[in-house]
Amino acid sequence: MVPEKLIAAAREAQNNSYSPYSSFKVGAALLTAGGNVYTGVNVENASYGLTICAERVAIYTAVTAGEREFSIMAVTGDHAGYTYPCGACLQVMAEFSPQLRVLVTDKNSIYKEYQLSDLLPQLFSLENQEV
Repeated sequence: MVPEKLIAAAREAQNNSYSPYSSFKVGAALLTAGGNVYTGVNVENASYGLTICAERVAIYTAVTAGEREFSIMAVTGDHAGYTYPCGACLQVMAEFSPQLRVLVTDKNSIYKEYQLSDLLPQLFSLENQEV
């Protein structure tokens, strides 16, 4: 799948964002190793701590469907500048796909591509822990 199609899927999902507090709509689209696409949006909550990011929604939806291997994720937002995943989302990505490619976009869908290891160079994993 070409990046533009994955970005379009994230952008379409972004329309369903529930973001009454930040007014920052985010969408994500995750391509699995098997070629399936799962999308997610940010869902905010009045208690803030219960808010969940679009990236984790997409990953958790894929995991619920039995997927465990991911190839690439696109992240879209509706503000100026590029929309990057937060640290919590990067760590969840690393749990399943340390080699994940991540597309970050600006509001015009211009994108930059990163390896997850560029965004989270010292990921937390059992393999990295000394016993």
